[in-house]
Amino acid sequence: MKISDMLSTTKYKYEIIQHDQPILTREDGSKYFGIDVGQTAPTLIIKTDKGFFALIISGSREKISFDQIARTLNCKHAKLASPKEVQKVTGFHVGSVALIGLHLPCLIDKSLFKFDYVYGGTGNATSTLKISPQALVELNSSVDFLDF
Repeated sequence: MKISDMLSTTKYKYEIIQHDQPILTREDGSKYFGIDVGQTAPTLIIKTDKGFFALIISGSREKISFDQIARTLNCKHAKLASPKEVQKVTGFHVGSVALIGLHLPCLIDKSLFKFDYVYGGTGNATSTLKISPQALVELNSSVDFLDF
């Protein structure tokens, strides 16, 4: 299912914002949209001994605790997937992985819920999805929440 089709069924407000250049860092996103860096919400792909997971994390996070992720998922290990693995598993390039519709179990950073809207990938490097963090729960296969 396409992102636009998924979004058309949600009760949450959203906006797909087009821009001329890819936004590749949390600082660039914060500056471009005039938002708190914590509202930037990159989707990272995590590789574990139980398979791949999507992690939607707040841009305010300086570090990711892969040990905590592994414990939350009851896995032996967790690490970032390689760019090649991300492309294979999601169909998207690193830096533009969509916030919704990945068909992967999803972990969501609890700190995103303090904002009315978060901004993240659409699968297209020159567009950004602005959406309520509550919608991420509805539109993803959420397995758990992380509170680092």
